[in-house]
Amino acid sequence: MSLILAIESSCDDTSAAVLRDDRMLSNVIASQKVHEQFGGVVPELASRAHQQNILPVVDTALRNAGVDKSQLDAIAFTRGPGLLGSLLVGVSFAKSMAQGLGIPLIEVNHLQAHVLSHFIKTTDDSVVPQFPFMCLLVSGGHTQILLLHDHFDMETLGQTIDDAAGEAIDKAAKIMDLGYPGGPIIDRLAKEGNPDAFQFATPNIAGYDYSFSGIKTSFLYFLRDKLESDPDFIEKNKADLCASIQKCIMSFLLKKFEKAAIKNRVRQVAIAGGVSANSYLRDGIMQLGKKHGWKVFVPTMQFCTDNAAMVGIAAYFKLLRKEFADISMPPYTR
Repeated sequence: MSLILAIESSCDDTSAAVLRDDRMLSNVIASQKVHEQFGGVVPELASRAHQQNILPVVDTALRNAGVDKSQLDAIAFTRGPGLLGSLLVGVSFAKSMAQGLGIPLIEVNHLQAHVLSHFIKTTDDSVVPQFPFMCLLVSGGHTQILLLHDHFDMETLGQTIDDAAGEAIDKAAKIMDLGYPGGPIIDRLAKEGNPDAFQFATPNIAGYDYSFSGIKTSFLYFLRDKLESDPDFIEKNKADLCASIQKCIMSFLLKKFEKAAIKNRVRQVAIAGGVSANSYLRDGIMQLGKKHGWKVFVPTMQFCTDNAAMVGIAAYFKLLRKEFADISMPPYTR
């Protein structure tokens, strides 16, 4: 039996979690509201907020788990990818604490952690995927179709060649001046709109790769033309615009994912990453599961966004392999 303290600080959420083997005991997240006024994450402000938050977040995670730091067997941290300043705070804290306690360090890849969040057990009867399975990893910075043969044997079948899906959604929200973060706002407003009200161009990319820059451009030019004749066009059609751009992006994601899953004859599929919180995507993957008889794994909301529990589960599987990090390991942004 092992107790792992995990730390996540790759972007603007400071998080700490405690896991006993693959069972989550606590998962604490401190979000940063300071970025809302700027319409996006400001790296320098993010790193400063991490410095303020990390100690109380770690202390709360340990207390919620009923664990004393002297009982810990290892400390895990997100090494990358992410914002360098933010990562440095978590990495430095993890190194210092591990060295002070005389216990090993485990470094974790942020993207792998998102995928492996499906293996976190919150109850005794938690069901986890069986290999091989396919996962659609979608976030603000990454879009990938992955075929998992093992916990760390992830074959990339397709990925975006430019912008990520989450970035496209956030950009659409910014164009309409909806606020930050844009994804949840578009998802909420889309529930009141008609997803077939407007059509936007999707690129014809070979294989299972994606491209979202063209969709952003199509949306921008569409609104530019409409606003010339009606300055209130966005306000009058806000819900329909949100529903239409959401359907365009999410349908594009699911269409290629479906083709890849059929081609590779998988029977289990999953979604992961921040955009996996989107209701259209969640409903869409469930419908594909019913259509093809696939077992579908959709993360609970607390595991969609950045969190330390996903870092902890990835670290647990590394601990089983005795894959420890050297104290000199630096963070990486890409």
